[in-house]
Amino acid sequence: MKLGLIAGNGRFPFLVLDAARAQGHEVTIIAAREETFPELTDAAARTGSAIHWMSLGQLGKCIQVLEKAGVTHAVMAGQVKHTRIFAGGIVPDLTFLSLLTKLTARNTDGLIGAVARVLHDHGIQLLDSTALLTPLLAKPGVLTDRAPNEEEGKDFAFGYPMADAIAGLDIGQTIAVKHQAVVAVEAMEGTDEVIGRAGYLAGPGVRVIKVAKPKQDMRFDVPVIGLATIQAMRVAGASALSIDAGKTLVLDGDAVFASANEAGIAIVGRTTDAGQGPAGTES
Repeated sequence: MKLGLIAGNGRFPFLVLDAARAQGHEVTIIAAREETFPELTDAAARTGSAIHWMSLGQLGKCIQVLEKAGVTHAVMAGQVKHTRIFAGGIVPDLTFLSLLTKLTARNTDGLIGAVARVLHDHGIQLLDSTALLTPLLAKPGVLTDRAPNEEEGKDFAFGYPMADAIAGLDIGQTIAVKHQAVVAVEAMEGTDEVIGRAGYLAGPGVRVIKVAKPKQDMRFDVPVIGLATIQAMRVAGASALSIDAGKTLVLDGDAVFASANEAGIAIVGRTTDAGQGPAGTES
């Protein structure tokens, strides 16, 4: 397959690139100057993949490059902070400007969904972003040495309906809870910032809930955690983390759970099709 990789920040694009090349796909990378780690240039060279650096606003150029490369399928991998778009500094080309003027809401689903439709109109099908990384999806149940204790389980059970509600409204996918009170809610700032704010506001003992949207489009905005997530929890004194099994990518694999175990943090994979209760709590 001639595959396009539209890369944001983080390690996600690197993992997708390696997996795609291992499966024999020819990869053309579109890297966002404002977001993508510069080391992706070296990774592209190592794997014999073409890489093109461009601004977030250059949607027309992105499409032209992919079409010229004969790309028929593409994957979006890596976060793009929406604050970059809303804070200014991004100059949209005519294609992106036309897209923006037609949006009724500039939330994640609205914006990225519109980009997906434009790509489709040019014969480029956006694929499930986890399709090449299925082994990295979170498993159900307790994922660390320690299961959540009774109080942590109560906080999870309290927070799940609210986390699901804000995710369903496309506000954010993470909340922090302590003593059955919501301490912090994610909007545009990202998970690590929410965790840090929760630790500042409520001190040690915060529980973090990160969920998929009720109708999660696995082509984009898939929940992701990595070592940076655990580091943020360690700094904030957060004691437990719930993620949605089968819908959350754990990018740093065993290192995430090793770091959590070292800090005494409990991590569980919630099974969303089996009710809203906490998984694997202990009394």
